[in-house]
Amino acid sequence: MIQTMEYHNPVLLKETVDGLNIHEGGIYVDVTFGGGGHSKEILKRLGPNGKLLAFDQDQDALKNSIDDDRFTLINENFRYLKRFLRFHGVKQVDGILADFGVSSHQFDEAERGFSIRFDAALDMRMNQNDKLSAFHVVNEYEENQLRNVLYNYGELKQAPAMARTIVSARKSAPIETSAQLQEVLKRFLPPRRENKVLAQIFQAIRIEVNQEIEVLKEFLEQTPEVLKTGGRLSVISYHSLEDRLVKRFMRNGLFEGEPERDLYGNFEVPFKKIGNMIVPTNEEIALNNRARSAKLRIAEKL
Repeated sequence: MIQTMEYHNPVLLKETVDGLNIHEGGIYVDVTFGGGGHSKEILKRLGPNGKLLAFDQDQDALKNSIDDDRFTLINENFRYLKRFLRFHGVKQVDGILADFGVSSHQFDEAERGFSIRFDAALDMRMNQNDKLSAFHVVNEYEENQLRNVLYNYGELKQAPAMARTIVSARKSAPIETSAQLQEVLKRFLPPRRENKVLAQIFQAIRIEVNQEIEVLKEFLEQTPEVLKTGGRLSVISYHSLEDRLVKRFMRNGLFEGEPERDLYGNFEVPFKKIGNMIVPTNEEIALNNRARSAKLRIAEKL
């Protein structure tokens, strides 16, 4: 079995699980199982009658499944949270943990195509069975679609010119690898900021391939129904697009606009915020550089 520390070093481990306010006999969900680090910590705090269900759509994560009668690993996307909980006989839970983003394993496996460090086929699928890959986005999207992906998900001001350049380059031959994509876009990669811009480009394409924003919204919209009153939602996000949605939903139960008011003029919201946003310490970042952009938010179901 692959060891957790090799597969994925869990970020804000204690803080995220503390945020769930675990009861020994409760039912909890880890929707981003990965290497199982957060799940193992939850199980440590559960009693013999507690229960933990975990989701992960990545086939590789199945190798890390935990041999424990209290544990169930569901090989599905967490956008189907309510459906698969009910399939397993669970309607409501005491806490939900989510650690968004790409696992260390996914970044470190060159052939998955997530990292700018390797020359690999353009893939970036978190679920290897999905049809849409980075190759399809780069080679088959219309120019305006590419522009929107790069601008909305990579927050790249040069997105229009980048999209035109990609469309022009692929006319002569498909862009098949990450190195070829970097070569096509090299004039947009300034010295000393090359890796930052490349990371934004890769992030944008990855988000599109995996429908990460749509999945996040679908997941959050299910949480008020799935959580019991007093249940906790403990969420780590890694970029402003995700964090903005999490923050707004925890505050208003909406992604845009203001919630409705009750008869007394009070806003009707599903959650109350627990504490302030938590970020990793300098010590944790020194041990795990990928923790540097993590933001943890915790909310309780009203």
